[in-house]
Amino acid sequence: MKIAVIAPGKLKERFWKDGCAEYLKRLSGYAKVTVRELADSTPDQEEKLIFGALDALPRDTHVVLLDIGGDLVSSEELSRRLDEMALRGTSSVAFVIGGSNGVTPAVRARADERVSFGRITMPHNLARLVLLEQIYRACKISRGEPYHK
Repeated sequence: MKIAVIAPGKLKERFWKDGCAEYLKRLSGYAKVTVRELADSTPDQEEKLIFGALDALPRDTHVVLLDIGGDLVSSEELSRRLDEMALRGTSSVAFVIGGSNGVTPAVRARADERVSFGRITMPHNLARLVLLEQIYRACKISRGEPYHK
C-alpha cells in the first residue's frame, strides 16, 4: 500500500525531524510512505496546496482527514480500516493534516473519512509524528507482531 501524508509546514526543530525520520524508516518494511510538506499559510491558500497534492496522487486515493471532530479511532481500528481498504483493492491512501487554522469546508468535503486521535488540540508537527507512529503501529497490529514501544 502507498500512503501519503500531506502536512502543513516544514519541520524545523531537530527532534521533530528525528522522530518522523525514525518512524518513516520503521515503516519502510511495511508500506511506501511519503510526506508532502505544504507551505504554512491561511486555510484558503492551504486548500489549493492540499488539492494540488491530492491531484498528484492516483485518482482512486482514499483521503483521510485528521480532524478533531472526526471519528475517534483506536490503533486497532486504524489497523482494521487500513486492512479493509487493502482488501477492497485500495492501493493508495492519503492522510491530510490541517494547519494551525484548520481546513476549509471544501477540504472537509473532499475527505472520504475524518478521523480523530482524541479531542485534544495539538500542534501540526506533533500530529504528524503521532500519525506516523500510529500508521506504524497499525502495520504491526495487522501482521500480528508485538508492539509496545
